[in-house]
This record gives sequence, structure tokens and C-alpha cells, in this order.
Amino acid sequence: MSNFDEIIEICKRRGFFWPSFQIYGGSAGLYDYAPLGTILKENVYKIWMEEYLKIGAIPYDSPSITPEAVFRASGHLQRFADLATTCEQCKSSYKVESLLSSQGINLVPINEEQAASLLTDNRIRCPKCGTFLKKAYNFNLMFQISSNSGEKLYLRPETAQGIFVNFKLLVTYNRGKLPMIVIQRGKGFRNEISPRQAIIRQREFNMAEVEVFMDPADKTSFYPYKGEEIVLLSNDGRENKVDIEKAFSDGIIGTPEHAYFMEITLRIALKLGIERNRLRFRQHRKDELAHYSSDCWDLEFKLDGDWVEIVGISDRGQFDVKNHQNSSGQNMSTGEQGDIIPKVLEPAYGIDRMIMAILSSSYNKRDSGYKVLSLKEEISPYVLAILPLQKKDGLTEKAQELFNTMRQFEPRILFDDSGSIGRRYSRQDEIGTPYCITVDYDTLSRSVVTIRERDSQKQIKEVPISSLTDGSAFLNNDILGRFKQGLQ
Repeated sequence: MSNFDEIIEICKRRGFFWPSFQIYGGSAGLYDYAPLGTILKENVYKIWMEEYLKIGAIPYDSPSITPEAVFRASGHLQRFADLATTCEQCKSSYKVESLLSSQGINLVPINEEQAASLLTDNRIRCPKCGTFLKKAYNFNLMFQISSNSGEKLYLRPETAQGIFVNFKLLVTYNRGKLPMIVIQRGKGFRNEISPRQAIIRQREFNMAEVEVFMDPADKTSFYPYKGEEIVLLSNDGRENKVDIEKAFSDGIIGTPEHAYFMEITLRIALKLGIERNRLRFRQHRKDELAHYSSDCWDLEFKLDGDWVEIVGISDRGQFDVKNHQNSSGQNMSTGEQGDIIPKVLEPAYGIDRMIMAILSSSYNKRDSGYKVLSLKEEISPYVLAILPLQKKDGLTEKAQELFNTMRQFEPRILFDDSGSIGRRYSRQDEIGTPYCITVDYDTLSRSVVTIRERDSQKQIKEVPISSLTDGSAFLNNDILGRFKQGLQ
């Protein structure tokens, strides 16, 4: 079993996520976030939002259901499709680009004829049954629905269009000022040809998108600073390990705003605990750019041997705002003279993929074979578990009393009295809980407890209960702070 498979097994067994609708056989590309995964996801969103609020972002929330006219104007109705192929023998369907890539062919076909030629010329077989694949067709990735009035509606494939159509309302709210950063979290929907890899490629997924509206003449509002080095793979195939500020000054990254938001994206990823040495930025080749994009850098994570996009930072230019102005007949310009159509830079975060990167970065096995999720304290579902040493002699009652007191000011706290103390430590290690408090006989006689740290398995003994129940958050405890300093 690969590390990836082991992580998926833990997530399903411990309650991070589960395939949806299992009692009816499930449905490909749909997953539920279980209790632990729901808390983890909210903690990830919180850090993402805090980082953007620090630089003055405006939060927004628009509907998932969108009228057809919006996607006709944005180009999604005509161009948001993948070239697909279906096996004539077993009827399995695949994205042509993915099949070619798996054979080391880094070409993106532009039409059905070219896709079919690439399949036949390279003798591409069905991965499931081995039959040669020959035909290709366009597969629209949007889910169409309709209202009782017959109006054509779609489930949004991105959250961005809800922001673009209301640009004038937003810029008025922002007192006419550019640049303006608008952030939105929510669901996206794509009718994936072959959903796979658990929460990596789904039909309904979690997104966090940022739309940065700028005056096209603005070259100074955002500028990168000298940070830590990261691998950059540019679209000419050259790989550089360089800090982002230097990459901009050397011309590898085209604009200062692109470099600036690449830095923010990297900072968020590292703050979430994603391993630096498994990250890189990759620039899109010209033949793989989205129809609205002139340049795009993806933050990718190496997962199960493959590079997986977790964030895309795309230069959308004036494409969306201009198209909505032309299609709707509404004036979308701003500025003192009313003559500015803003350009847009869009960092789009795939939250499910980021969560998978976090879990993969955090997963390790001890020499004993026990599995651990070394999640950062800021995002772990729970920061603390209260464990009675045994279920007798009043230990359970004392532990429950401590739990009831502490959860008033530390909500991410668990109580666990099921099984041996060693089994309970292991259970908390697997779900990423950083600390366990053990209530033992010294607690009954002297009102002290033992705190165990997850990664080192070291213990702080003789901790007075009074130091834990003074109303301050557990992670701010002075005793804990001194202990963590000793681990460094």
C-alpha cells in the first residue's frame, strides 16, 4: 500500500472524509467531509481568509446557480470543455490530455481530429481493458439545470463570475478605489470525465478564489519582496530555484503583481504545513492556457509521484469585465474619468487539493509501525484530548470535570476514555491531535496532570490543573510555551 493509499485509509477510517451516498453504491467524484475533515477544512479557510484580510481584501458570497447568459459572455458555454475518448469495449471514458501525459506526451490537442490522431499515432490503449482508443469528442464540463420557467441555468465551474458581474457594485462599495481585492470561498462544479484520487478530482469541490482588480496602467501597487527560494519551472522548460523577487527582476515572472501573489500563495501553503521540498511553481505552456488567460503559474505539490496543481494564479487581463460589459450593455468602467476597464489577476485555491497536500505532508510512520498526522496546531481538528488513565477510582469523573471546564474556553478539545491509554494516544496521533492531558492518581491526590506532546512523545509532568483552568486558551499556556522552546 502506497503512502497515498494509507492516508486515504486513515481519512476514511478516522472520519476526515467518506465517499458520498455509500448505501446506494456511491457516486464517482462525490465525497462528504466527515467530522474531522469539516473542522480541518474550516481551519484552512480561516488561515486563507486571514492572510487576505491583512492586505485589505473584501469578502464576497455569490450563488452557485448561474444564468446561461453569464457563461455565454464569459466564454465558458462555448469553450469550457475537455477533449475526451470512450473505450468501445468497456465504455470507460478518459480525458485525452491525461492519457497522453501518462505516456510522456506533453501535447494538448486543440480539436477532435488532432486528439484522435494523437491517440491512434501513439497507439494509446484503454488503461482498464487494453483496447486501442481511436475516437475523440468535446465534453462540456458544466452541469446544466433548468428552472420551472424553462430558464437555462448552470452550476458554476468557478466562483469568479459572480464577482465579475457585480464589479460596479463592489468598486462603488470600495469608494471607487483600485486596486481592489475581492475574495470568495464556495463550491465549484465540473462534470469531470474520470474523477479519481479521492478528493483530488471531484465533480463538486471546494474553492477559494481571489480577484485582484487593477488599473491596467498600475505598475506599482504590488511588488514582491526578497523571500525564500522555491523551484520555478517556466514554460520554456527551464527550472530555476530562486526567490520570487529575483525571478521577477530576472524576467522569469512577467509582472510584479503576479510575483507578489505567488509569494502570498507560497506563504499560505507553508503556514498550512505543506512541505516546501514537494512544492514548485509551474508556468502554463501557451497551448494549455484557459481561454481567458494570458499567463498562469500553478503552485504544484508532488503527490504519489505526480505533480498536482493546488493553486492557479492566472492573468485574466480585461477579458471578463469587457465581455460582461459588451454582453450586458452595462457600463463596467470606473475611475475619475469613467474610462478604466480593470485588468484582473486571479489566485484560485483548490481547497480539497490543499487539504490532501497538508495530509500527505503531515503523514509519517513511527518505527513501531504506528501512524501519525503531524498537523500544525493552527489547523488540527483538535488541539487537545483529555484522557483518564483508567476507567475506575474516580479518574473518569475527574477527567470529565477537567474537560467540562476547559472546553468553555478551548473549543477544540476531546474527551476519550475508550481502550487502553496507549491505544488512545495512538488514536489521537492518527487524527493529528498535538497534545494529550492524562488524568492519573496524582491528579486525585495533588491536582496535577501530565501533558504528552504528539511528535516527540515527550511528557510534561506535574502540571497544576489551576494553570490549565484560568480561562486562557490552552496553546497560550506559559508551561506549554516553555516546553515547546525546549523541543527546538
